[in-house]
Amino acid sequence: MSYVGPDFDPPQPRRPRRGPLTVALAALVPGALIGWFVYEAVGSPGGGSSAHASSASAGASVSPTSTASNDDKPPGPSPLKGKVVVIDPGHNVTNFQHTAEINRKVDIGTNWKECDTTGTSTNAGYSEAQFTMDVSHRLKAILEKQGVTVKLTHDTGSPSWGPCVDQRARIGNDAHADAALSIHADGAPAGDRGFHVILPASVHAGGADTRAIVGPSATLGRGIASNYRRVTGEPFSNYVGDGTGLDTRKDLGGLNLSTVPKVFIECGNMRDSNDAALLTNGAWRQKAAQGISEGIVSFLRG
Repeated sequence: MSYVGPDFDPPQPRRPRRGPLTVALAALVPGALIGWFVYEAVGSPGGGSSAHASSASAGASVSPTSTASNDDKPPGPSPLKGKVVVIDPGHNVTNFQHTAEINRKVDIGTNWKECDTTGTSTNAGYSEAQFTMDVSHRLKAILEKQGVTVKLTHDTGSPSWGPCVDQRARIGNDAHADAALSIHADGAPAGDRGFHVILPASVHAGGADTRAIVGPSATLGRGIASNYRRVTGEPFSNYVGDGTGLDTRKDLGGLNLSTVPKVFIECGNMRDSNDAALLTNGAWRQKAAQGISEGIVSFLRG
């Protein structure tokens, strides 16, 4: 604030108060007056504080050896950093436009099988390929937040069809994945409902040899099944696996040709109205991805 005007006298500096005793001492001992000014500027030991006293007090409270609290420390590296997971979204939304290509037979070790299929859909037309890609993206995001490196065997719009089942397995092998998962949804008759996880059988034929991955794949599959059921509330399949939620097969190229721990999950039956209501619900698909992720993370942590 500024003071303006010819009739205004600016405030005068406040003079220190001096009692009778102080004046008397000053008259007797001139140096006492100087000491009094110093005393007033610094403040009495038990009296009011000054800027200098406050600063000294504040400085005294800080120890030169003090260290930051644990809360201030940067977070350590994720325990899952360096782990690799390959996610295989079942089928491809444009497979139906490439029937000649996907009908080509490929060697799966135990026999020859079609490169790929179109997959199934709900009665209302929501395709399995749409479902698997959506859940795969959700799962990828969850795992990456925990430091996992995630690779998809294919993504939206690329490639325009497939890839073939043997190539899907090869992608996981080439990535030296710590775990691989193929995501599907079933097309069983109405009334058949629930989910199941497919495990690789012990196969040693042609170009297939699953003997080294049967054990760890079973561990991976059981963990996914348990967590998926808990998080989603989806029951174990009532038509496959005898109520265990697990099924072992040797006729799937994606498993036969894998050299890394790998399983399939059939997330539900798209042709059953109860399951279809869940599979077409975005909030439930997020739960599906969460349940799968917890099973995978449990496996990766050992």
